[in-house]
Amino acid sequence: MCPTELEELAENHNAFKADGCEVYSVSCDTRFVRKAWHDESERISKVTHPMLADPAHVLAEDFEVLITADGLAERGAFIVDPDGKIQVYEVTAGGIGRNAKELLRLVQAAKFVREHGDRVCPAKWQPGAETLKPSLDLVGQL
Repeated sequence: MCPTELEELAENHNAFKADGCEVYSVSCDTRFVRKAWHDESERISKVTHPMLADPAHVLAEDFEVLITADGLAERGAFIVDPDGKIQVYEVTAGGIGRNAKELLRLVQAAKFVREHGDRVCPAKWQPGAETLKPSLDLVGQL
């Protein structure tokens, strides 16, 4: 993650927690690099969620984002439900930034669908907005 993404996650961390979500950032760097980055960067020093080190690439391989030739990982965001099932899997190329507020919206949608299994969240859904009940009438409407 880049410093601006980590800073944005830090700024929205309480909103994620309010929705019952734990946030972790993971890097293929060592824990020493992560600590030095946290201690020296004004942006990164705002981070209160766990920043995990994955120098052995275990998580990067498990989540299928490892770029083996470079020893780096693609930028991925994963929303994992309480049962350990991935509900959202978003991977972007290294030059494409991510948006913490959109990630929060996806967490909220995944939570809503889990709690209301007979409803779906349409495109651009926001908490409190109308949802849909799947039926043949919706085919081609979402």
